[in-house]
Amino acid sequence: MSVFDQYIKQIEEGMKEYKSTSPAVLIDVREEDEYSEGHIPNSMNIPLSVIENSIEQRIENKNIPLFLYCFSGARSEEACMILKRKGYSHIKNIGGIQFYQETVSK
Repeated sequence: MSVFDQYIKQIEEGMKEYKSTSPAVLIDVREEDEYSEGHIPNSMNIPLSVIENSIEQRIENKNIPLFLYCFSGARSEEACMILKRKGYSHIKNIGGIQFYQETVSK
């Protein structure tokens, strides 16, 4: 298994878990211009650059499961750490959209 296969598996398994978890929120932490170029369907865009100051207005329930992704998985990992510090309890970094094998929305 190559490194790329591991990343593909990470986002596939993350999406499977997201879809089977109700209620849950899928969050794309890329910037708005990146999100508009293509994103996973039904995802909410909360860029990493504003997540710390806007998350509580966007998602008040700190117990709802949150599934985060970005381009490669690095920014979503950083966002997970921010959300944990803010008191969100169920957070998962599902990796990068560059490894997503399904159709994206625009």
